[in-house]
Amino acid sequence: MIRLGTRRSALATAQSTLVADELRKLGHEVELVLITTTGDVNRAPVEQIGGTGIFVSALRDALLANEIDIAVHSLKDLPTAPVDGLVLGAIPLREDPRDVLVARDGLTLGELPRGAIIGTGAARRVAQIDALGLGIECTGVRGNVDTRIALVADGKVDAVIVARAGVSRLGRLAEVTETLDPIQMLPAPGQGALAIECRSDNAEVLAALAHLEDPATRAAVTAERQLLATLEAGCTAPVGALAEVVEGEDGPELWLRGALGQEDGVRRLSANGPVDDPVSLGKALANELLERT
Repeated sequence: MIRLGTRRSALATAQSTLVADELRKLGHEVELVLITTTGDVNRAPVEQIGGTGIFVSALRDALLANEIDIAVHSLKDLPTAPVDGLVLGAIPLREDPRDVLVARDGLTLGELPRGAIIGTGAARRVAQIDALGLGIECTGVRGNVDTRIALVADGKVDAVIVARAGVSRLGRLAEVTETLDPIQMLPAPGQGALAIECRSDNAEVLAALAHLEDPATRAAVTAERQLLATLEAGCTAPVGALAEVVEGEDGPELWLRGALGQEDGVRRLSANGPVDDPVSLGKALANELLERT
């Protein structure tokens, strides 16, 4: 029996169920273990209650205490610093990493009138919206996908921006009014990807998780997270990143785009490098972003 730890939210349990079903297809018995994290019970702004890690620390504690065997995280919520005794046993194929707009009256971002209010608690999104110069205001919101979309239906905001992957996994894509082009809105590092964490000494579980691994996704998110780590930024920082494996002149290569919010706007740069060295690519682009600030 594999004990799978998950947060209690609808999205977290939906994501964990996807992983559990894949493991069951491989012949494993899986039990979901529901765990409450700080981020689930405290509705203050993320940066006020600890920032990076508030959605994962309780799951990691349960892993280290041998109360669960694996934990499923949204990779964008996972701190970049490693934890002794734990390892990312698998990163499955990534969902669409882009952000989406859910707006009143079916409006797109460009159709929202000046002075319209968008609900988002992410500094990354606020910085990139401000940089577009559309005259749109952003207001901080917290809560799950359902709660945020309800703010639009209730007329409390004109629109919200959320991750497309979460909306998809909840079966609510029909409510999306626009999928935002990364040229306008680079996603958070690791957005759309799941991380399956386990104890580093659990050989049996590691062998099972190896079947769920997607090498291209791991390469992409490793570059994105290395950029974030090199910038010494947490998940609440105004940093966007998106890497993709593309076909280059000499075969597959990794293409990484990064955005860093500053007081005077958003710096955007891109770089490419070998698929088998995503760490060096992430470091190089981060250092170039820092040099240009």
